[in-house]
Amino acid sequence: MAESVTAHRVWVDLGERGYPVDVGPGARHLLPAAVARVGAARVAIVSARPAEDAVPDPGVPAVRITARDGERDKTLANVGNLCEQFAAFGLTRSDAVVSCGGGTTTDVVGLAAALYHRGIAVIHLPTSLLAQVDASVGGKTAVNLPAGKNLVGAYWQPSAVLCDTDYLRTLPAREWTNGYGEIARAHFIGAGDLRGLPVEEQIARSVALKASVVARDERDSGLRHILNYGHTLGHALEIATGFGMRHGEGVAVGTVFAGRLAARLGLIDETRAAEHHEVVAHYGLPTALPAGVDDGELVSIMRRDKKSTSTSTTTGLAFVLDSSDGPRLVPDVPADLVASTLAAMDRSAL
Repeated sequence: MAESVTAHRVWVDLGERGYPVDVGPGARHLLPAAVARVGAARVAIVSARPAEDAVPDPGVPAVRITARDGERDKTLANVGNLCEQFAAFGLTRSDAVVSCGGGTTTDVVGLAAALYHRGIAVIHLPTSLLAQVDASVGGKTAVNLPAGKNLVGAYWQPSAVLCDTDYLRTLPAREWTNGYGEIARAHFIGAGDLRGLPVEEQIARSVALKASVVARDERDSGLRHILNYGHTLGHALEIATGFGMRHGEGVAVGTVFAGRLAARLGLIDETRAAEHHEVVAHYGLPTALPAGVDDGELVSIMRRDKKSTSTSTTTGLAFVLDSSDGPRLVPDVPADLVASTLAAMDRSAL
């Protein structure tokens, strides 16, 4: 397959470390060309997809390693195990790793690639809508600790990302919903209204937005915070439900909450706050807090969010919120305001 046949190509402009993100049916067949550009003599393919043909022949000797998608495998132990297998195969720092799976696989494999030999090239073949829209692009890699999500990680940009939309054909309905959580939040951080567009264009426009932000703020020193819209509460909901609530679902509820909190702070009007609920509901995403989750626990977890601990000096609570000037990080949000906004949210069964 020639490189020109993919429906969309987005370039992540990081100078010499820039890379293409190809979006469209059959994009995975660009893998041999991507491996050739890297110059790898061999690759380790870490795949959470059961089919042998999920990852094409990379054109060089390869070892195939089985992975599992899911938050419970986002651990340092799993990263160490992958590095052991890379070493057993004889990978050198001039070789490459290929990930094939959802967002958790992308995170784990990306971190393993960042650490092995202090950094080895990685090419992502994201297979879920969530991973194609967000997780595979931008170079953030991380695993979880009992204290919170994504607390141990590194910035390690891939050499290429191949978003083959053919992978999406087998996704169960809930995985589609999971991915739409990131698309819905993109509405409020500069992607525009993506409702009604073909999924390839929704992915490409979400990726283009993220690429533009990452090119200006690769390491989260400022602007990149806007990509975490809805994520502070979203991550807390994942943890509080034992990951019974999926990432995109949590981000969706977090987006509704962000709209309500921004309105109560006077940053946006009630019409704009209602738009948050409208957009999230359009994608069939949850808009209510899960019944039985304790608000106090959510506040406690949100205090441990990376944005909060690095930017807040008083309340320990920071959120990316909409405003008349666009999305921005708001530190030191009063705890009583957060609690009362949570208390006013609707509740529904998980």
